[in-house]
Amino acid sequence: MRRKAAVPPSPLPQRDGVDPVRVRLPGGGSWSTVGEYLTARLSGAADGAVGAMLDAGLVVGADGRAVAGDAAYEPGMFVWFHREMPAEVPVPFAVEVVHRDEHIVVADKPHFLATTPRGGHVAETALARLRRELGIPALGAAHRLDRLTAGLVLFTVRPEERGAYQGLFRDRRVRKEYEAVAAYDPGLGLPRTVRSRILKERGVLAARQVEGEVNAVSRVELAERRDGLGRYRLLPSTGQTHQLRVHMSALGVPVLGDPLYPVVTDPVPAGDFRRPLQLLARALEFTDPVTGAEHRFRSGRVLAAWDSPAEWAAQ
Repeated sequence: MRRKAAVPPSPLPQRDGVDPVRVRLPGGGSWSTVGEYLTARLSGAADGAVGAMLDAGLVVGADGRAVAGDAAYEPGMFVWFHREMPAEVPVPFAVEVVHRDEHIVVADKPHFLATTPRGGHVAETALARLRRELGIPALGAAHRLDRLTAGLVLFTVRPEERGAYQGLFRDRRVRKEYEAVAAYDPGLGLPRTVRSRILKERGVLAARQVEGEVNAVSRVELAERRDGLGRYRLLPSTGQTHQLRVHMSALGVPVLGDPLYPVVTDPVPAGDFRRPLQLLARALEFTDPVTGAEHRFRSGRVLAAWDSPAEWAAQ
């Protein structure tokens, strides 16, 4: 079996809690220089941006030295650079630390804050914030929550242990409990377990249910009801993108504040934090794969549509 090449350590430090981009030059292709490949690879960058980075010495090799744009293309070579940071509107809500030890950090993420850097959300993410605030540059995410969903997220302190904690989610050895607020439908028989196949296509905002082998399973329970609303307890046993949002919508009770389900609506303007998605990752329970400890964590956040319905309705 061919052994995978070892990845050298990054010669560049983090910037604002964000790792530099690492690119490995692939085998094959017709590129003659590093500059040609990076220009093709980063086709979404502004015109001339790649050449400007190379000319400024901002792209470096494993030895930390600048790589010239006309440097010969070498398959397998690694280069690093810092991405241009997008203009981000600060999310005015704190990330609360629920638990911290030498192996893990459990954070209570607010609505509107992405878990990890992606797209236009880079420094304004839970991971980057926690790296800066806790002084743990090696902190990594064991899983992710949607940007619009609030609640508990598990992070790892030591890179060499990250795989063990990620395996908990991959192997479904984490008990996850969510809470949602949606319309109350007296004709909807609950509790029930929803099983379907969910497909999320790259570049398409909303996921959809399709025919085929089941890959998404959610138990839906009604915890309380009042004034035409229900507070729902959701227990997913799988982790497909937008799974709970898709399943609640399919039941005819989409989560309040959802801009994607049942229909995609106009995007919320940047900086408008008035009506968060009423979905919360309330609890995480698992056996620690490193220490063997039994962990039970619970979010202290509330859902506005249930906790302050008059204020929610007035927004």
